[in-house]
Amino acid sequence: MPKYLTLTDYAQITGSAPIKRQSHGWRAKCLQRLVRLDMPVPQTIALSFAVVREIATGAQMNLRHLLSHFPQGQLLSVRPSAEHPQWGGPAAILNIGMNDEKHAEISALHGEPVATEIYLRFVQAYAAHVAHLDPDMFDAPEPCLPALQAALRDYEAEMEEPFPQSPAQQLADVLRSMARAWEGTSARLLRQAKGAPVDAGLGLVVQAMAGGFGAGESGAGLIRFINAETGAPQVTGRFRSRSQQGQDALKTGPDLLYLTRDKRGPSLEERCPEAFADLLRHGQFARERLREEMEIEFTLEDGKLWVLDAVTVQRSSRASVRVAVDLANDGIIERDEALMRIAPKALSELLHRQVDPRARADTFVRGIAASPGAAIGRVVFSSTAAQACHARDEPCILVRRETTPEDIRGMHAAQGVLTERGGMTSHAAVIGRGLGVPCVVGASRMAIDDRHKTVRVGTIMLSEGDMITVDGTNGVVLMGAVALQEPALDDRFAMLLDWADARRDIDIRANADTPADARIAREFRAQGIGLCRTEHMFFEDDRLTLMREMIFADAPEDRSDALERLLPMQRADFIELFEIMQGQPVCIRLFDPPLHEFLPHSKEGLRFLADALGKPLSEITRRADALSEFNPMLGMRGVRLGVTIPEIYEMQARAIFEASIEASRRADPVVPEIMIPLVSAMREVELIKSRIDAVAATVRSRMGADFDYRLGVMVETPRAALRAGDIALHSAFLSFGTNDLTQMTYGLSRDDAGRFMSDYVQQGVFPEDPFHTLDLDGVGELLRLGGERGRAARRDLTLSICGEHGGNPDSIRYCRELGFDYVSCSPFRVPVARLAAAQLVIEEAG
Repeated sequence: MPKYLTLTDYAQITGSAPIKRQSHGWRAKCLQRLVRLDMPVPQTIALSFAVVREIATGAQMNLRHLLSHFPQGQLLSVRPSAEHPQWGGPAAILNIGMNDEKHAEISALHGEPVATEIYLRFVQAYAAHVAHLDPDMFDAPEPCLPALQAALRDYEAEMEEPFPQSPAQQLADVLRSMARAWEGTSARLLRQAKGAPVDAGLGLVVQAMAGGFGAGESGAGLIRFINAETGAPQVTGRFRSRSQQGQDALKTGPDLLYLTRDKRGPSLEERCPEAFADLLRHGQFARERLREEMEIEFTLEDGKLWVLDAVTVQRSSRASVRVAVDLANDGIIERDEALMRIAPKALSELLHRQVDPRARADTFVRGIAASPGAAIGRVVFSSTAAQACHARDEPCILVRRETTPEDIRGMHAAQGVLTERGGMTSHAAVIGRGLGVPCVVGASRMAIDDRHKTVRVGTIMLSEGDMITVDGTNGVVLMGAVALQEPALDDRFAMLLDWADARRDIDIRANADTPADARIAREFRAQGIGLCRTEHMFFEDDRLTLMREMIFADAPEDRSDALERLLPMQRADFIELFEIMQGQPVCIRLFDPPLHEFLPHSKEGLRFLADALGKPLSEITRRADALSEFNPMLGMRGVRLGVTIPEIYEMQARAIFEASIEASRRADPVVPEIMIPLVSAMREVELIKSRIDAVAATVRSRMGADFDYRLGVMVETPRAALRAGDIALHSAFLSFGTNDLTQMTYGLSRDDAGRFMSDYVQQGVFPEDPFHTLDLDGVGELLRLGGERGRAARRDLTLSICGEHGGNPDSIRYCRELGFDYVSCSPFRVPVARLAAAQLVIEEAG
């Protein structure tokens, strides 16, 4: 037998007992607050999570006690009240208690059309949500008496019983239906996708229907007190006459009123100035006492105001920042609370153009959201074509199977990048984030035909020159040009981050490879450059030719000659970096990639190179083949180049030292940091250190100037982390390059893992993509061991991470726990990291 339930576990909104959102839900809690603010809220009863669960399991209900709180014949509504508004809930049901008798009563008071519309709406809602009948059966073009009579006949025919006339039965059926809908599989999966726990409860709010119809001004509306896009003070909303719920005012049609005086039509402010003034007063009072910007749902009954509900205004990230800062500046909330109200990820939306959420467009392909922001441009398939578009001032999107260092110039020229392969730490993703270029990678469903310059997804084919929109925030590519929203970096944004800087206890640096990157880093208040990848400086046309001369040199002196001509270019780059950073630390990683990345990959490119170097094509081809490797990521690169071809690192060290002397003469003293990549053994560090020290001594002697510098290691191999104690003896700092460290720890190619990573995550092999979220159990353990062993050997050792994980809040949390000195991330992630670091301090303070 089903359990019998008397519904004693309910709470009156008007009662003195406090209602908790953990037991009755957000709507019940909010309504009680509105009542305590003396707002005119209709009589309301809140059912707890426990009661609703009992109803869902089949408990019978004695509703006499609950109904005794309402006048005889009072129409009721039932609305969901989950713990968090984003978790949703079943649709609200209005006008419970409507029957033939009530129809006759309302007809006598307000006329048959009013009564018929109310009754028909209730029958339609009851049939669809309670009886679970096909809603199309009950559609009616107009709410007229024949339509109502037809709906009642159809209900009886389908259910084999008349439409229920007992208000108690109607209420019991509605409560049971909503309770069971919450427990359904689809509803559970939907709310879990929004962050709800598996056992999330649902409360229900039973409320007297109020207003909407009457001889005087009657209806329903919604009012907001801010602009939902900008957060600026602005009264917006609508009011619909002869309506019972605020959502009706959002529909087009007759009987609509604007709220404030408007040239386009009549307004509520003119029709009902007293009610409008009351709404403004309630909005201000709610802001001060509820400490939020609220949207109020209200009704009027012969000019009398009723407040049915109030919810937090759904708003853009830009508006959220302004609201939080303004509330703090007005003394309504503390600065710490303002900081905690903004999700760090939301700041990314303010730094870039974004697809307008109101825009509608067909999707071409989906991939991985690798670099946030949105861009519109014409499809091009090569860096050369991208540069040609840039020269003509035509926006373009670079579409590639995957990008290589040779595509740097094309990525600079393009407005966005789309690749078939790759993951969160692929070349396109890392460079895209550094440049602030929207990027979607791993779009594996598309097929590129370079020969015919087309890209196809299923039956849809795009040719070079076709227009597309890349949404790097959501990992979507849209057909055509779509409306975009501009970035929103205003004074509130800057103020919020100033407050964050006052609270955080870990430094935030930026990964910056060019002067343009460094300027962005300064603009976003990075505390230095944590990673400058010098190889990206060599892909300009004049430098690339010299690099290739150096690679194909027949003798060491020829190699030195090419490097000597590269030296002033490198020196000029470093001087500009130092001057932009104004005395802040700049950590320069010595040359890292394998040399074959600087060679052309096509026959045409090889022929051009042979002409440029004056060598036979056969020799160029042979030596290019000799430089190729089976696994270049684990081959001749990084420190291995520095050991075997020492002239490269010696040239770079000389350029750094000469630049630091020149920059120090012009402005603040510079103490450059030089980082050795891909170390796995202490002896590698000893060899490079001895050569760099010798270069420093030569520069000091030749230029008659003294300078300081710091030498450190980029920890990218598991062995370097395990032998950090040995390596630290010759290092001033260890910076963990978590991109390659993750790759080597897992044995995964970061450019190819995207092909199967989603399957691995879905099947629980990995909780998250380790290239996106730092793996604390494996890679994190190497960070902990390396940090502990390094500092055991050298107490003043500086520790940091400089991979793309550096901008992730969870990674920052872990680095703080390990006692790291700073994190370094892409320039456009610096604001995110600044806020996240401050929030961690506030969390710990309780």
